[in-house]
Amino acid sequence: MTEIAIKVQNLSKCYHIYDNPRDRLKQFIAPRLQRLTWQQPKQYFREFWAVKDVSFEIKKGETVGIIGRNGSGKSTLLQMICGTLNPTHGSIETNGRIAALLELGSGFNPEFTGRENVYMNASVLGLSNKEIDERFDDIVAFAEIGDFIEQPVKTYSSGMMVRLAFAVAINVDPEILIVDEALSVGDELFQRKCFSRIEAIRENGSTILFVSHSGGAIVELCDRAVLMDAGEKLAVGMPKKIIGNYQKLLYAPAEKQKDIRDTIIRANSDKDKQILVDDDFKDHNEESVHKVEPLESFDPNLMPTSTIEYESHGAYIENPMILTIAGEQVNNLVRGKIYRYVYTVRFIKPANNVRFGMLIKTTSGVELGGGSSSANSNKDSLAFVNESKTYQVEFRFCCALNAGVYFLNAGVEGNETYLHRLIDVAMFRVIADTEHLATGVVDFGCFPEIELQEY
Repeated sequence: MTEIAIKVQNLSKCYHIYDNPRDRLKQFIAPRLQRLTWQQPKQYFREFWAVKDVSFEIKKGETVGIIGRNGSGKSTLLQMICGTLNPTHGSIETNGRIAALLELGSGFNPEFTGRENVYMNASVLGLSNKEIDERFDDIVAFAEIGDFIEQPVKTYSSGMMVRLAFAVAINVDPEILIVDEALSVGDELFQRKCFSRIEAIRENGSTILFVSHSGGAIVELCDRAVLMDAGEKLAVGMPKKIIGNYQKLLYAPAEKQKDIRDTIIRANSDKDKQILVDDDFKDHNEESVHKVEPLESFDPNLMPTSTIEYESHGAYIENPMILTIAGEQVNNLVRGKIYRYVYTVRFIKPANNVRFGMLIKTTSGVELGGGSSSANSNKDSLAFVNESKTYQVEFRFCCALNAGVYFLNAGVEGNETYLHRLIDVAMFRVIADTEHLATGVVDFGCFPEIELQEY
């Protein structure tokens, strides 16, 4: 029988929502009096079910990701599994030492020194004083806070505190690691060190329950994924398939969300995957054999809400869009195909040394590159542009990105400054393709050459 690390059965969490403080007092007193007088007790609160009847099992050594829109109950679910929140209904069974990366530093005493908080926090996680002594130097080195370890935590910056909390949590050799969007701590080098440590914990056979809004992180780190929405578990399965359902639900118009939810639930109800079994891989392989080539399309609801427009200095960028080679507007793209990013620039003032640009970014703002400029130097630029002129700008690019959502900038430079610039003016989704197993953001087209060495 397969050993189970986490078993959740019919788990629910209900909160009582009161319209005003007096209703809370009424709820405490009135129903008791009503029962004594043989009246039907009245309820003075509204019920809000943050988690509703969720069940799943995670095997030891498995990495499972949970993804869903804001308010879907992900964090509430993790808090109940960790024991920091009591469920309303249902049961939870865990087998192994748990280290949770939830609200980092929330358990620290600000009056204690960093050293005292390390010992207190690690003892709560199940380590003896001898074990903490053995790991203390590693914890301090990982946190990178130097001599501040002997200072009260109240003197720490927020970054120092969360780094120390992270260092404690991942140096207790957890058998179960629970991560809730707690990896954006410190600078890029420290973040990479955090991810590297988590990868090492995973390779050592620990169980990881990972919550994130990043589809790429779920696909890269997890063996299986769970899609939650409005407190309910909608689907469980292969990460790429679940991320595709999540993105479809995330960008659906309000009037279609219920139908999409129902479709996702129906598609998974006949094979409710409580444990990762061979059927998961069977389904995955059958999809590859009978694969239907993904088709690009245009979704009018896939529009950015984070657009920033710089002040114009003599030009206006208009009508940015992505087109196929044949000229069809699209924003659901297929990896490996060529697309055209086009926009027009209308000049209202004359300009010298004019250049045009584009930039592709991830949802977290990482600049992936693109046609950063239409000219490498002033001698290759448009030497002079008269007012009242309009130009169409086109950048062709190969979609070498893995499944996910990306954003586009557009800019025009002249007179040694930006004449106009639009940030996050367009967005597109790269369609998930279960046949390709490339990880990360960019598909570099790496092909292995394997040769048997005979001696």
